[in-house]
Amino acid sequence: MKVRNSVLIFLLLAILGANPAYAQQTDSLHVNKKRLTKVVVFSAAAYTGTLIGLSELWYKDSDRQSFRFFNDNAEWKQVDKLGHFYAGFYFSYGTSKALRWSNVQQRKADLIGAATGFLVLAPIEIFDGFSDAYGASAGDLVANATGSMLFLGQSLLWKEIRIYPKFSFHPTDYADLRPNTLGDSFSSQLLKDYNGQTYWICFDMDKFIKFPEWLNLAVGYGAQGMVYARDSQNNEAGFSAYRQYYLSVDFDLTGIRTRSKVLKTLFKVVSLIKLPAPAMELSKKGMKFHPAYF
Repeated sequence: MKVRNSVLIFLLLAILGANPAYAQQTDSLHVNKKRLTKVVVFSAAAYTGTLIGLSELWYKDSDRQSFRFFNDNAEWKQVDKLGHFYAGFYFSYGTSKALRWSNVQQRKADLIGAATGFLVLAPIEIFDGFSDAYGASAGDLVANATGSMLFLGQSLLWKEIRIYPKFSFHPTDYADLRPNTLGDSFSSQLLKDYNGQTYWICFDMDKFIKFPEWLNLAVGYGAQGMVYARDSQNNEAGFSAYRQYYLSVDFDLTGIRTRSKVLKTLFKVVSLIKLPAPAMELSKKGMKFHPAYF
């Protein structure tokens, strides 16, 4: 189970969210070299430090092997792949925002952002490929690229982002059955228990039709019954894993008008997750209404 991928993804997203450049933009015609230098130095230092930490934490005790690929596409009902998709999108989006903050021309910033969103995640698969405990995943690489392309495609088509991936999580009882694999605390379950993770595609409706700026439409995907990675393993252990689909609304705090830079930054960081809201669930067990699903 490649939970260290999730650790790196959420750690780097936290670093990204803490960067003030993520929530700011200017309209000057000239590149601000001082700001650009800060962005490059800050990002390079944070990224290098994180990769070193990842190598020490996850790969230190693993034996090395010749580079190989491992097909994990059938695992965890592909919920883990949506995590890579999510990260690829926001690394692309955040990098573009940081470059625009430095007054880099928008099209160039978007192209560099999309390339960066894919490339910053690639070393994870290289580490995996040389570790005898894992193996590189082509599915992960495709998911990373798809997230980056969702960002770039919208930027080229609309010159703005109208469709955002988001994330939500709730604890489940499955983690108690395999705490070493699915987590033994809330923080570890957040990263390890795919049963509690839901990934959403949120549509910024006021960009398409007349609609409240703070209210969006959200379509979600998750899965339950996954104590083990593969369906065959779950079936042998007496569990029945199944997919879940959701229809909900999303509260877009960035649609709230404010002059406060602190609040604007906070709203941007919070926008990485989907806030609790009523939702309809569809699965093999039928339809179910959640008054406040997260």
